[in-house]
Amino acid sequence: MGWMNVSADLLSMIQLAITPVILITGLGSLLLTMTNRLGRVVDRTRILAGQVRGAQGNEREQTHIEAQLRIMYRRAGLVRSAVTMTSSSMVCSCLLVVVIFAKGATGVSLTWLIVTLFILSLGCLLVSLGYFLRDIQLSLTALGLEVDRALRRE
Repeated sequence: MGWMNVSADLLSMIQLAITPVILITGLGSLLLTMTNRLGRVVDRTRILAGQVRGAQGNEREQTHIEAQLRIMYRRAGLVRSAVTMTSSSMVCSCLLVVVIFAKGATGVSLTWLIVTLFILSLGCLLVSLGYFLRDIQLSLTALGLEVDRALRRE
C-alpha cells in the first residue's frame, strides 16, 4: 500500500511540473527568435557603420545613415533587455520545477514559493514581450526612414 502512495505522489508531482516545463519549451523558442533578431540588428549595424565611413563628404547620406545607426543601437538594447527578461523567466520556470519536486520529496509546504516563482516567471515574460514589441516599433521607424528616402529618390 505504501508503494501506491509514493506512486500517486510522484504522479502528482509530475503533473504539477508539466506546466513550467511547457513554459520552458515556449520560452526556448522565443529566446531563439530574439537572439536571431539580435544577430540581424548587429549585422545591419555593422553594415551601416561601414557605410558612414564611405559617405563622408555627402552630408545628406551621412545624416540618414547616422539616424539609422542610432535606431539600430536602441533596438539592440531593447532586444538585449528582452533576451535578459526571457532568460530570467526561464530561470524562474526551472527553479519552479526544482521546487515542485523538492516539495514532493520533503513534504514541506512550499506553496508560497511555487506561486511566487510562477508569478515572477510570467512577469519577466510580459516585460520581455514589451521590450520585443518596442523593438518591432523601432524597426518600422527605421523602415519608414528608408521608404521616405526612396520616395524622395535621394
